[in-house]
Amino acid sequence: MPFQYAIALTGGIATGKSTVASLLSLNGMRIIDADTISHEILDASSEWVKENFGEEYLRGAKVDRAKLGTLVFSDAEAKKKLESYLHPKIRSEIEKRANKQDEFAFPYLIDIPLFFENGAYDIKESVVVYTPKETQLERFMKRNGYSKEESLRRIESQMDIEEKKKRATWVIDNSKDLKHLQKECESFVTKIKAKYL
Repeated sequence: MPFQYAIALTGGIATGKSTVASLLSLNGMRIIDADTISHEILDASSEWVKENFGEEYLRGAKVDRAKLGTLVFSDAEAKKKLESYLHPKIRSEIEKRANKQDEFAFPYLIDIPLFFENGAYDIKESVVVYTPKETQLERFMKRNGYSKEESLRRIESQMDIEEKKKRATWVIDNSKDLKHLQKECESFVTKIKAKYL
């Protein structure tokens, strides 16, 4: 049974999950990244994307993720179609990697952006990377160059960050600067080690 020692790492768009994942791996935590897996699977599915959405969603042999992203965030049917194709493939790859990690009998993280939204993984514990919504919006607009309206639409397509914070086993606060975030990550790793070593 996979996920015996798994902890779901989640958050919201632009809450700093990737930075936290990097900091945690620097602190010795092993991480399975669902986003990286989904990118690999999507790139390997360029033929399927072409057949289902059209050639304009490809850039050379690869999928134009930004363009496809704009489509699925504005078209619920397209989103559903893409997800029902991708999710089972992503899941089986995550399970395969999780089974390997469970053999070490020590916690590892699975970075799952929509952990609470989809409820697809039977993982008992979770850590949420938290940023207040205003900061989240500000960071997202700055990072992606989208309008406020488009940014809000993407943020609101996910569960509210305050609700995720309530459901989490642990919270890593990313509302301040990098130094503060590093301390938060170190403190989380210390807690995990204390619990399992």
